[in-house]
Amino acid sequence: MNKSIGFMGGFYAISEWVMRFSITNLLWVLFNLPIGLLLLSLLYLEDSAGAMYLVVPIVALLPVLFFPATTALFAKAREWVREEVDTRHPRSFFSYYKENYKTSFLAGLVFVALWIVLIADIYYFSSRHEGLMSLFMIMGILLFVCTMNFFSVVVHYNMTFLAQLKHAFVLTIGSPLVFLAVALCSGVILYISLYIFPLLIPLFTGSLLAFLSFSAFYRLHRKIAG
Repeated sequence: MNKSIGFMGGFYAISEWVMRFSITNLLWVLFNLPIGLLLLSLLYLEDSAGAMYLVVPIVALLPVLFFPATTALFAKAREWVREEVDTRHPRSFFSYYKENYKTSFLAGLVFVALWIVLIADIYYFSSRHEGLMSLFMIMGILLFVCTMNFFSVVVHYNMTFLAQLKHAFVLTIGSPLVFLAVALCSGVILYISLYIFPLLIPLFTGSLLAFLSFSAFYRLHRKIAG
């Protein structure tokens, strides 16, 4: 009897976590649906000459949709890591989206600009200085981890926008363990999602990335806080 109760309890706990991750991820995908549709159109575009007509609106929508939605996603991940699960699941996601919209939008402008500069450098120098590609790859990983760390910082600390950017940068450079945890976990999840099991993307990819990234950040935060 006890084994049966234990099994059912474990099954219920797993089911609850699956529901949390999948519902939150679906909300995140829904908020980013225009970007997703444009990306799919770009993926199946036969005439490369028309790519700019899709790239420009994608870039323009990133600060407007992607960054606020991803901030809300990280806010939900923060609840899970801190075991502060809110039963008002969809409503709390919308609340986090609105609450952090201005900061997320500004962050989107900054990080999208940095990504544009990096991608432009890669495009320009790739055919001229192949030796620089390794450097650009390292810079890309650093910028990716810094972007992820910013989401963790913005949902956990009440700081000015510039202080949040600085804290995310210092965290990326100054904490090798967090850097490796975020980079490796993200790399594995993205590889599986893109090349092995694409169904993860609408159901779990975003939630898993946010949960693991914030977990690494929060472990360091607790260690520093004592």
